[in-house]
Amino acid sequence: MRNKYPFLSGTILLTLTGFLTKIIGFFYRIFLSRSIGEEGMGIYQLLAPIMALSYAFTSAGIQTAISKYTAAYHAQGRKRSALATLLTGFLLSILLSVIATVFLYQNAAMLAARFLLEPRCEPLIRIFALSIPFASIHSCINGYYYGLKKTLLPSASLLVEQLTRVLSVYAIYTYGYTIHARPTIAVAMLGVLIGEVCSTLLSTIVLFVQEKKSFHLPASFSVKAGGRYTKEIMLLALPLMANRLVLNGLQSIEAVYIPNRLTLYGLSTADSLRCYGVLTGMVLPLLLFPSAITSSVSVLLLPYISEAQAVGNHKKIRQAVKKCLLACLLLGSVCCVVLLIFGTFLGKLLFDSTLAGDYIRMLSIVCPILYMGSVLNSILHGLGRALSAFFYNVVSLLLRLAFVFFLIPSIGMYGYLLGIFFSQLLFTALILFSLRRYFLAR
Repeated sequence: MRNKYPFLSGTILLTLTGFLTKIIGFFYRIFLSRSIGEEGMGIYQLLAPIMALSYAFTSAGIQTAISKYTAAYHAQGRKRSALATLLTGFLLSILLSVIATVFLYQNAAMLAARFLLEPRCEPLIRIFALSIPFASIHSCINGYYYGLKKTLLPSASLLVEQLTRVLSVYAIYTYGYTIHARPTIAVAMLGVLIGEVCSTLLSTIVLFVQEKKSFHLPASFSVKAGGRYTKEIMLLALPLMANRLVLNGLQSIEAVYIPNRLTLYGLSTADSLRCYGVLTGMVLPLLLFPSAITSSVSVLLLPYISEAQAVGNHKKIRQAVKKCLLACLLLGSVCCVVLLIFGTFLGKLLFDSTLAGDYIRMLSIVCPILYMGSVLNSILHGLGRALSAFFYNVVSLLLRLAFVFFLIPSIGMYGYLLGIFFSQLLFTALILFSLRRYFLAR
């Protein structure tokens, strides 16, 4: 089945792995919420903007470029060119990751106080900074295997990363309690570092074993060829990197100012972080749990659509768009009904939080458009329309920011929940209109 239907088998494998890692992640978040509390979860989640910006700067665009060009070269039978693209991406990504690591580590105190508006984030930033080079290597290797439509290694490395992260944090916390020394929030970030190191080691070893016989550096990667591959990668990666930095920058403003605006609503700093922690550390992961399916589809759609476009097979693209839209709509509708009915129960059962239950029920109506949006975004990138995807994302984020700045001070967190719904609705509608020729054509 894998050889005959690589897209389907790859999607199934990634989906199964995604579900497994999300299940592990759920228990992990429940453990964290009970260990560090809702305010602690809020502080931990404040690191998300820096993590997203670092990923955007060091590897996001490069991974996409590696995946796209690997798929193209593989379709042409040019395996050495695909491997040379991977090596070039390695060098570029590692260089950028070293720059990011040094900057974050040296400026952790300033970033915590002035950017995140929370000085307690300083040790978390320093620990995270050390994980960036490992994450970059891991990302490049995954991009290469996604381009080959071989998802076993990326799936295995994702599982190893999650398992080692959870087990290491659990072991440290357990040991801390046995010696009557309660570990700090920094232990959770230490788990991120350990997970990245282990998954990178696995990916690197498997890549070397599988490709050492077919990859001969002098024959496939000269200085002249390296310059060509670098130019090729950067022509695609730089716009994606710029797009990600802008988008993640807007998301960072949003994340930092949600607790800030909640204080204007009348909440204390502790309660503001508590609400933020419940939403981002508990509720949104639950809503995104079924996205293990849509995320798998999104990852593999990019090379699939790119190949179809390269050979002018528009019928194949139309079929992919229609099937993905129908599947996402069905999945989202089922999840919407389930969360609407059982949201309060799930919030109490999983997180021992009535507030989480309220948020779950309110956001349940976002599920259909949320799952559709991620897949549609991947289709746009596969068609080479990254600029359109960037524009739609910016517009939707600006709308959500408007809700953050103008509605949260008036009606609290519910203003932000409304912003999530309307911004996601706008984003999905814009992409559907842009792709109307594919899902309307017969």
